[in-house]
Amino acid sequence: MPLIAETAGQNALVADSSALAEQVVADVLASAFDSAGQRCSALRILCLQEDVADRTLAMLRGAMAELAIGNPGDLATDIGPVITAEARDGIEAHVAAMRERGHAVTRVPLGTGTEHGTFVPPTLIEIARIADVEHEVFGPVLHVLRFPRAGLDRLIGEIDATGYGLTFGLHTRIDETVTRVVGRIGAGNVYVNRNVIGAVVGVQPFGGSGLSGTGPKAGGPLYLGRLLGLPPQTALRGLEAPPPALATARAYVAWLQETGHEEEAERCLGYLSRSCLGASVELAGPVGERNTYGLRARGGVALLAADASGLLVQLGAVLATGNVALVARDDPAGSALHGLPAAIATSVAIVADWRQDARLRAVLVEGDGPEVLRVSREVAALAGPIVSVQAVGPEERRHGADYDLQRLLEEWSVSTNTAAAGGNASLMSIG
Repeated sequence: MPLIAETAGQNALVADSSALAEQVVADVLASAFDSAGQRCSALRILCLQEDVADRTLAMLRGAMAELAIGNPGDLATDIGPVITAEARDGIEAHVAAMRERGHAVTRVPLGTGTEHGTFVPPTLIEIARIADVEHEVFGPVLHVLRFPRAGLDRLIGEIDATGYGLTFGLHTRIDETVTRVVGRIGAGNVYVNRNVIGAVVGVQPFGGSGLSGTGPKAGGPLYLGRLLGLPPQTALRGLEAPPPALATARAYVAWLQETGHEEEAERCLGYLSRSCLGASVELAGPVGERNTYGLRARGGVALLAADASGLLVQLGAVLATGNVALVARDDPAGSALHGLPAAIATSVAIVADWRQDARLRAVLVEGDGPEVLRVSREVAALAGPIVSVQAVGPEERRHGADYDLQRLLEEWSVSTNTAAAGGNASLMSIG
């Protein structure tokens, strides 16, 4: 039974000293406080380069003070109530706990007309590190931290270390910074020089990774196919993996052929022909915005095969999608991997227990019904991200059944406001 889940997010936005402060403030207000912060994509943590933090925070506090809180039926209202009294009480408990821990808190006073609703005032909480926010706060609460320019890479690592990967924002007018950060961040939807909410179907396919969802993305090319028993092979037509992305997989096929595994090599050649690892395409969108969709490796894939031949085929699927194979140390079929060239062996991890490996994102299992059910139950009981399980029985394999490479890839989407970037800054004054 297919499972498609989009879950929580610990969404961050990073603004460096080159960003236009007025634009940062406008996008932060929309990202953190629209819908009273009750969006899965809403901004939870704002990261400001310390050189511009004081000025940006002064502007942000001033803008927050202008927000109108009240009945959302009134067109003049900016922020309405949160959904339930329970939600309000949970948010207030978090704010109180953060204040008790010594964090500076700024709140917008609630005005008249809010006495009888579940209103939460827009709140800004200053923190010292990403880990200070221990869970998603689903409401109009924005956490802010300062970071040194030299600490940007460490900051991106700490954001990824939360395990969430739904939305992420970056404000900068330095192209090198865009390339550097977008290439590292693990979020499913990345927004550059714009807000981080309001994904448009077909323009910004929406969905996260890790603790933020299973994929495929809503509004993306793989979504409908995931609901079918036999997904169409044409969903990604026009997308091809760039040659460097498949170098390891090609070397593996050559090794299989050299070592007499002709049947397995033929299967793995089929994987090479179907892989879209590293492919990307620009999607149609509004003027002044560039929207890119692509596919990348998912992470660690546990290999559970019935025999050595099955394990070699599973490894071919993993290498064709750029993932890391997790093979149990006590797996008898693992002997088939002895003699792998070093360049290929770096993509294979021999582990004591694949269930406890932090890289685990998918499982390939070859076995009959009871075996598949046992593995599925073990995987379902694991803490952390939801892990995909694909099963092909030995008899099915002999009759041509195969693994779906699309489920071993992860979709990403980047939306860039091109009218806000360096050389195009003059476009901002038109109209």
